[in-house]
Amino acid sequence: MEERPKRNRGGERREEILAAALRLFAQQGMASVTTRAIARAVGISQPSLYAHFASADEIGDELCRRGFERLQARFAAVLRAGGAPGERLRALGRAYVDFALDQPDLYRIAFMLEDPDCAEPAEDDAAMSAGLNAFGGLRALIAELRGIDDAQTDALAQSVWASVHGLVALLLARPAFPWVEREALIALHLEMLRDAVLAQIGRSR
Repeated sequence: MEERPKRNRGGERREEILAAALRLFAQQGMASVTTRAIARAVGISQPSLYAHFASADEIGDELCRRGFERLQARFAAVLRAGGAPGERLRALGRAYVDFALDQPDLYRIAFMLEDPDCAEPAEDDAAMSAGLNAFGGLRALIAELRGIDDAQTDALAQSVWASVHGLVALLLARPAFPWVEREALIALHLEMLRDAVLAQIGRSR
């Protein structure tokens, strides 16, 4: 049987490391997981892991970046689809919820687990840049709805983001709570949020 190119095997190994780290980070928290534990989960030596990543923090940053980029891809699809601004706002919220529920471990890494490195990110932080890019789609829509781009646009967009995050964080963190039917709860929350944003914008004009 012909041996696959080393480059391909290296790419596969990198993905195995990321998958194992994702599971461990989600189970134990980012601060508690070492490169030794990740290497053991993959079935490789610690030096072999270092051929792909310099540290557990670097692995975490890569997972954060991927999470934000995948969310941004869903946002971009919503914005390309067009429609009334209010409906696009609701659809962005739905895309956010769907991403969190479809990929809960990746969502936790990006949004719910404390990462000490995030306190003072570097200027060239790829994860932070990806997160801001995802947020930018929502912010641009809020600016369109308001007809003005200022500090209040930032505040309103951040408030919307925090509200949707609050819903999915509770659904993920407390699945045993006696929630009402999940789809009905999500739809109600997003509709109320859309209406509140439109009302707030109307009052400020």
